[in-house]
Amino acid sequence: MRNAFLLALLLSGPAFAQSAGAPIDAVDPMIGTAGEGHTFPGATAPFGMVQLSPDTDTGCEIRACYGHAAGYRYEDPTIQGFSHTHFSGAGHSDLGDVLVAPQAGTVRLDPGDPAKPGSGYRSRFDHASETARPGYYAVTLADGGIRAELTAGTRTGVHRYTFPAGTPAHLVIDLRSSLYNYPGKILWSGLHLRPDGTLTGFRETRGWAPGRKLYFAMRFSAPLTGHGFVDRDAAVTYKGFQGPGRGSEAVAEKLGKALEARLDFGTLAAPLEVKVALSGVDEAGAVANLEAEAGGFDAIRARTAAAWTQALGAVEIAAPAPMRRTVYTALYHALLAPSVWSDADGRYRGPDDQVHRADGFTFRSTFSLWDTFRAEHPLLTLVQPTQTTVDVVRSLVASRRFSPDGILPVWQFAGRETWTMIGYHAAPVIADAYLKGIRGFDADAALDAMVASADYAPYGGLGDYMARGYVPIDKEPEAASKTVEYAYDDWTIARMARAMGRDAIAARFEKRAANWRNSFDTKTGWLRARLSSGAFRTPFDPTAINYGSDYTEGNAWQYSWFMPQDQAGLFRLLGGDAKAIAKLDAMFDYDNSKLDYSHAEDIAGLIGQYIHGNEPSHHVAYLYDYAGAPWRTQERLAQIVASQYKPTPDGLAGNDDLGQMSAWLVFTALGFYPVAPGSNEYVIGRPFVDRATLNLPDGKSFVVVADGLSTTNRYIAAVTLNGVPLARSYLRDAELRAGGELRFTMAAVPNKGWATGRAARPFSMTAR
Repeated sequence: MRNAFLLALLLSGPAFAQSAGAPIDAVDPMIGTAGEGHTFPGATAPFGMVQLSPDTDTGCEIRACYGHAAGYRYEDPTIQGFSHTHFSGAGHSDLGDVLVAPQAGTVRLDPGDPAKPGSGYRSRFDHASETARPGYYAVTLADGGIRAELTAGTRTGVHRYTFPAGTPAHLVIDLRSSLYNYPGKILWSGLHLRPDGTLTGFRETRGWAPGRKLYFAMRFSAPLTGHGFVDRDAAVTYKGFQGPGRGSEAVAEKLGKALEARLDFGTLAAPLEVKVALSGVDEAGAVANLEAEAGGFDAIRARTAAAWTQALGAVEIAAPAPMRRTVYTALYHALLAPSVWSDADGRYRGPDDQVHRADGFTFRSTFSLWDTFRAEHPLLTLVQPTQTTVDVVRSLVASRRFSPDGILPVWQFAGRETWTMIGYHAAPVIADAYLKGIRGFDADAALDAMVASADYAPYGGLGDYMARGYVPIDKEPEAASKTVEYAYDDWTIARMARAMGRDAIAARFEKRAANWRNSFDTKTGWLRARLSSGAFRTPFDPTAINYGSDYTEGNAWQYSWFMPQDQAGLFRLLGGDAKAIAKLDAMFDYDNSKLDYSHAEDIAGLIGQYIHGNEPSHHVAYLYDYAGAPWRTQERLAQIVASQYKPTPDGLAGNDDLGQMSAWLVFTALGFYPVAPGSNEYVIGRPFVDRATLNLPDGKSFVVVADGLSTTNRYIAAVTLNGVPLARSYLRDAELRAGGELRFTMAAVPNKGWATGRAARPFSMTAR
């Protein structure tokens, strides 16, 4: 009943709400900030290097930091300060760089205890005082009576603080603070006050990405009346602040591992603006980035609002207000990463820790590829096909060129590799872009990089995979997952090679693409891990989720469906369409009451054994189409959308994972989804908006219309493409990019005759 109510809320509403307001006004950055969505509410530009946002807790023990992966958690009562770098929806974290804490009157150097007001520089706040919009965030810090406003450009963040009248204004810059903090994380840091009043600095950390370097430059709209730098390292004697004034006794530079700066401004007649730029290269690069984005708070806020208006305008949505807000916020979250990493002059720090220059493109980083290859990057090929997608491909290939291991990124940020998750999923990202006709990069170099990654024997059991056709569990953890994910990536390499006429590569990887069969147990109907002897490992429990075991963040229920390149082949092994449908139904309807997954942080949003809060399940609801039962996909999608998304802070069932959870909803709301990126097909589900227009390059547009859509009318009665009946359950990418209209007629009962025949089903390696 709760799910039905939520879906009714999303699909119903007054007529005036169907197209009310500009897209930027429909976005609510607070969605996903509660629970385990792990999004942040602060200010950022599309794909910006700076994510200027409040941190409510950065002092957690590393094992207890999961809930604060984005720095901000809606349930927290205090704000510690405002830092300049954050991930959106990550399951792990780092960042939280260059924390700024404004203070009125008394200055405190430590954040203090959230339960003891006044014990530190953190402050209580009320959500009623918060405003969050794309490129803008504001809150009142109750303990000091300070109104804080934040905005951001591509490489800059601007703070504006209004202090109580007659009260001395101060800032504390805490370079000790970090997300997922622990002793010894800060390897080295520095502060430098330049003669013109610009504060520059840096720090190097040994966090998730080892040896990460970040530099900043900071300017103020009012002159300093005093300052002091201090190293809070226990091994360094603390002698207090220097000053007042800026005479010979003032410290102009300090190096150490636990640095803070106190900046004094006296009483101010106007709000204090603090403009900050970042660089991964050096302090001079940060200063240059500061100067490259002209203007103060209002000017940068206006430019960023215009940038968001343009980016969000790639999709025009007419829907009831709750659904419109939910989908536009999802699109917003999908446009946050991969983020800019190169400076305004093109320089960037690469995976070899050396400085390089991006010539003719903007270097991007923050690649959560195990998550985002599925829907996030395919979405960007539609809404950012030239600028961002070309930058992404060129950045991936450049990363391989400068990688010490000579392979494409796995999970990269700030130009550094973390080796998190599995697969070589840069391959489908590149192949999908190429096969869709996106150019502007060296395709031969890209394919060579893909092959090099797929043949890198030391990585993740690849040596055994190439020799045996599967990854053996007694030699490599998560072997079952790795086998099928490698096989899918291999298929995308083969597809691109075949399209380029590099037939020898295509033939080799087409053979490897069938390796998923080598880990599938036809006797039990499950994907299972095999030993080096060839035997399947026992004991076996398809519901077991144990990290480092046979599967990656999942179990046999989820991974037994991961062969998106060959669903028809899978269904034959399962015994045909009817048995595949029965197994899909059993997955969604499974009774979990006797299972405990509390130890598995990323397992959220369960519908039976379908786990929407984690990516391996994301394509599964669409698989009924491959069995000739698209009405069952329509039913399951209604179930998922109603239970996993809502326009509230706790509106995401699990980590947004750098836009993947959000991209799933954008595609699903439009009525189709890229089950197998690289196939150039979208599998038709059902729409959740009344009308949507994709504004494509060259002035073309693709319009989706859902006639009669309502809570009751949740099934497809008929579909037309450009006025011609569409009898298949997939849409070709070329048809979409050509522009036109996809029209759904919705009904209260399913049309069990639509798109059921084998010729009507989506692509599969094995003949339909």
